[in-house]
Amino acid sequence: MKRIAESELIINSRGALYHIDLRPEELAGTVITVGDPDRVAVVSRYFDTVEVRRQHREFVSATGTYKGKRITVISSGIGTDNIDIVLNELDALVNIDLNTREEKPEKTSLNIIRLGTCGSLQADIPVDSWVAGTHGLGIDNLLHYYAFEQTEEEVGLLQQFVTQTQFGSQFSQPYLAACSVQLLKHFVEGYHQGITVTCPGFYGPQGRVLRLGLRNPGLIEAFTHFSSGAHRIANFEMETSAIYGLGRLLGHHCLSLNAVVANRVSKTFSSDGGKAVTNLIENALDKIAAID
Repeated sequence: MKRIAESELIINSRGALYHIDLRPEELAGTVITVGDPDRVAVVSRYFDTVEVRRQHREFVSATGTYKGKRITVISSGIGTDNIDIVLNELDALVNIDLNTREEKPEKTSLNIIRLGTCGSLQADIPVDSWVAGTHGLGIDNLLHYYAFEQTEEEVGLLQQFVTQTQFGSQFSQPYLAACSVQLLKHFVEGYHQGITVTCPGFYGPQGRVLRLGLRNPGLIEAFTHFSSGAHRIANFEMETSAIYGLGRLLGHHCLSLNAVVANRVSKTFSSDGGKAVTNLIENALDKIAAID
């Protein structure tokens, strides 16, 4: 097998991957990703035991057990550029031999579940509720750098999105990736479901106006009114599409769960976003512990 050069995969002096500072034995088979580094402590305080804590830049992690399930929680920071780092390095820990720098012949699949926050794009998905993303629709450009092929269903759904919203002619060509159905089935009760749009920014790309005018001022309205069969856009945030796309390419099972802290249709914001996230964490941990 081809050896991966030192410049392509950076391993630090303790034998850990450069950005996330984890060694293979320090990673669990179930991984929770959070954007906020401070949220790692919020999640891991529920663990029965904690084996290891690591921190390098915005990448904070803790590995331990919750109700007998070994779990790693790791922060990614904001945006798909950071997801590119986290997903590739998580995969390298289980599917690349760090001693020989060669790809392992037998692959390991991780369960990767994002616990984040989002803005709702539907009036009937209120603040403080939870959304499980059936698909990640990327209006960034990360997956265009990879040999990513969409399924027939994804291509059809994406074509409907472009046709109805006229999105793409002035922006990066969008892409679409579905979640892991085997994970989604565990997060039905208590969760709204729908397409999660992943944006390359917080202000203009999400239709916010401060001092700068927008090229597409009807962005939110177009997203809100999109529908294709049973599918509609439920929410938007800044990581999901990259997790779903890279996860599929690398052979992992991925799901994005988000607490709604803003409703962009009613223009309301949660009075206690921290509590909404805590409630999501508590519910999700119990469901994650029950997954075989």
